[in-house]
Amino acid sequence: MEKLLLIVFAIIISVFISTSAAREFNFDGANLHRRSTDETLCNQLIKPAGYSCTEHTVQTKDGYLVALHRVSSRNKDQGGQRGPPVLLQHGLFMLKGILDTVERKFPHVKHWRPRNVGLWFKPICLLAGDAWFLGSPEQSLGFILADEGFDVWVGSVRGTYWSQGHISLSEKDKVESIEHAYIHGFLILVTLWIDVLVAKSLSIDAKSIKHGLLFQEFWDWSWEELALFDLAEMIHYVHSVTSSKVLIVGHSQGTIMSLAALIQPNVVEMVEAAALLCPISYLDHLTAPLVLRMVGLHLDQMVLAMGIHQLNFRSKILIDLLDSICDGHIECADLLTSITGKNCCFNSSIADLFFEFEPHPSSAKNLRHLFQMIRKGTFSRYDYGMFKNLELYGQLDPPAFDLSLIPKTLPLWMGYGGNDSLADVTDVERTLKGLQGKPELLYLENYGHLDFILSTQGKEDVYNNMIGFFRSLGKSSSS
Repeated sequence: MEKLLLIVFAIIISVFISTSAAREFNFDGANLHRRSTDETLCNQLIKPAGYSCTEHTVQTKDGYLVALHRVSSRNKDQGGQRGPPVLLQHGLFMLKGILDTVERKFPHVKHWRPRNVGLWFKPICLLAGDAWFLGSPEQSLGFILADEGFDVWVGSVRGTYWSQGHISLSEKDKVESIEHAYIHGFLILVTLWIDVLVAKSLSIDAKSIKHGLLFQEFWDWSWEELALFDLAEMIHYVHSVTSSKVLIVGHSQGTIMSLAALIQPNVVEMVEAAALLCPISYLDHLTAPLVLRMVGLHLDQMVLAMGIHQLNFRSKILIDLLDSICDGHIECADLLTSITGKNCCFNSSIADLFFEFEPHPSSAKNLRHLFQMIRKGTFSRYDYGMFKNLELYGQLDPPAFDLSLIPKTLPLWMGYGGNDSLADVTDVERTLKGLQGKPELLYLENYGHLDFILSTQGKEDVYNNMIGFFRSLGKSSSS
């Protein structure tokens, strides 16, 4: 009788959760809508600034269709000649919007305000290629490189709004089945807690669970696939089109991807040099209090257990989860600092521009892979657990990415900051020790994680040094 009552209780609660979840997540799929032909990175940010921009689509080996945007200088005196190709690879999370002035400027935007957060802001989101063009042409690295004569290519990885395509997975496959995920996810957790036999008595459709919860194929990837498939294919495409070796610029997760890709001999042979902003390969000395709190609570496992495979922190459920993490445990009044570290020169005047671009989703598996790095202090492939690791890798632990395999002859440049809570100086130093070569280094004591791409004085502090490094290579990067 007790089991029967528990079953009825579980059904009632799970139906309630699924109904509210469908509303909060906007179950009609709007969070994954494909933009119209006119809603492109070129049309929205680059061409209005007076720069030439063309769009390209690259198919990865696992079937994703990712976007590349090619940007040319607005300076007509260059006679249409293109310089060395440089590929810009964006990072992962940042905050969209800091100022409450945005509420007045964009009254149609619905903001949320967690109890413990003192600022109005849009939630955490995935960066995409637009991150390189959010400031003025004099402050944004994408524009600056184009004006310096470089052939600028901008990559946006799978899952971002610019790269929502796949050769076989339909839109139906991409959108999370919220009703299935929450009804079945909740029932699975409850029935496992009660008794395995109870789950059988409910006659849950295993095929439905498998479709709605476990086999979210479109979102079944982490930064490992972004490195070995997306970035690798982008480099190959740019190299093929330009007949030149490629200069790589990465920020944050873009540096994780770059380092993992450069270990591959078939990739590094197409690369002339790499410049890494806030370089990351190890994360075990990360000091960001909110991130550490999430790791300690096993937020990654919690989200996957809830049946969430697409990460979109605009949803109320994840907002409430974030709020509960802050509640009584850490100071979240300055949420930006609690994630990235104190940014000395962040261009807050462009915060309102962020609201014109919806947050770019990522995958829960990607978050889990990053949290694995933090917990274990490794730079390794995704850890599926002992038995699946044996099946996939032939060993109990996932294989490490060996930084010493990056050729000593490959020129590297790295910029990092003393206030960066994500790319901690100790972890950067460990990365340097793992390399054969000795990169050129730029250390800025007062810089935080976002300063390297959104600083008001980034050109003077960072970009001129990087461009000098590229110029010093002394050749046109031709094969």
